[in-house]
Amino acid sequence: MRSFYLKIAVIFSVILLLFGLLVVFITMNASSNIAQEAIQKTNKEIASILAREFQPMLSESFNQDEIEKKLTGLSGKNPQFDFYLLSSSGYVKSVIPASKQKIALDKITIDTEPLDRFIAGAQLPILAHDPLNPDQKKPFSAAHVSIMGSEGCYLYVVLEGEQFTQAASLITDSYIMRSTLILLGVVLMISLVTGLFVFSNLTARLKKIKKTVTSFERGQLNERIDVEGNDELSDLSTCFNRMADTLVNNMKEIQKTDRLRRELVANVSHDLRSPIASIQGYLETIQMKGDTISKEELNTYFGTVISNTQKLNRLIDDLFDLSKLDAEEVTPNIENISVAELIQDLSLQFRPIAEKKGIKLEVKFPESPNALIEADISLMNRALTNLIDNAIQHTPQGGKVTISSVKSGKDVVVEIEDTGSGIPEEDLPHVFDRFYQADKSRSEKQGAGLGLAIAQKIFQLHGADVMVQSGINRGTTFRIAIPSNGL
Repeated sequence: MRSFYLKIAVIFSVILLLFGLLVVFITMNASSNIAQEAIQKTNKEIASILAREFQPMLSESFNQDEIEKKLTGLSGKNPQFDFYLLSSSGYVKSVIPASKQKIALDKITIDTEPLDRFIAGAQLPILAHDPLNPDQKKPFSAAHVSIMGSEGCYLYVVLEGEQFTQAASLITDSYIMRSTLILLGVVLMISLVTGLFVFSNLTARLKKIKKTVTSFERGQLNERIDVEGNDELSDLSTCFNRMADTLVNNMKEIQKTDRLRRELVANVSHDLRSPIASIQGYLETIQMKGDTISKEELNTYFGTVISNTQKLNRLIDDLFDLSKLDAEEVTPNIENISVAELIQDLSLQFRPIAEKKGIKLEVKFPESPNALIEADISLMNRALTNLIDNAIQHTPQGGKVTISSVKSGKDVVVEIEDTGSGIPEEDLPHVFDRFYQADKSRSEKQGAGLGLAIAQKIFQLHGADVMVQSGINRGTTFRIAIPSNGL
């Protein structure tokens, strides 16, 4: 039974069958109880009425024949009743059954406790034992009578006599039971067909979900479940679709990370190989020339070796810094920083470099000189330094680099704009990638392409958003929205 539909169909059928049997049992039992309560309430006073008629016959003598004649006459009027005269202890002294046949009950005693409760007016229905059927309890009517001076005796009328019981049994077996079973069978069949139809619809949706999941498992990553309705299966379908999107995105990120890793290895190898090869070449030249090398040449070679060594140090430092930022091992020391003072310090730092290249460095201070941001001053200085240095490196002689800041809502926006050659539109999404360089020739004067990646990580660490706009021969603008402390 691997089929889920077959399992729930069998379970539902069994439950429905058990429920039907329970309904039959409860219905038959309830109908019997209702009939008993109705007949007892209807004939509640019959024993009291008969007791008044019998009392004169029982006061001074006990004539069995006369009593039976009288009871037989009454029994003929009510053929469903059995009449009994009981002693105070419950011993049967006389009986006239509804069948009018003479019956001898030797030493039969019944429990009089239900009779006392009936006479005391307890809530109905009350059942007592039938002397003709000791294993059954039936509705009755009872009243006290005095027999030959013996007080506390009973006139006991069984309202469902033996004849009534037999007739009722025949009717129950032939009509009520058959009608009930037929009606119940129809109801159960309708319920079964309806239930199986509903289950078929649900399992059909499950089969669709299974088919989609199987296809996704086999590598068809674009497969998604069509969400139908608004129930648990719909929620399951939605959750799977979200999970599938997450898995696909994670796989893309893993592929991108793997690609970047391979590019990182290739780029690091290139950036390390070039200065190392240069250092090795100059050192071998110095060794080969020996004492014949002039002092001027030696100083030139040493200067080149030192420059390449510094470049290697910068590259290694950048790699270490980037790896720490990637691993979230850097914890910023947050403090309130004046944006105006930060821009002033940066302008003093880069003005000599810009003038040396023939570039105009223009600074626009914020309208609110007291604007403060919450940041780690060393990290923020490092990030902005990378952007300004990048702008100066890509601006030709006679160009201009502008540093400005404005208050924008809850943020302080710092802009670094240059009039350089710009970045092609197709390269804009990659400007913050590791080892990205707009100049594909990778000039020795340029950095290793890690500055912008480090800057972006630092800005993200501070909750700042970075945007870049650029165009060929129209310059580049970096815009950094840094959360302020509200001042």
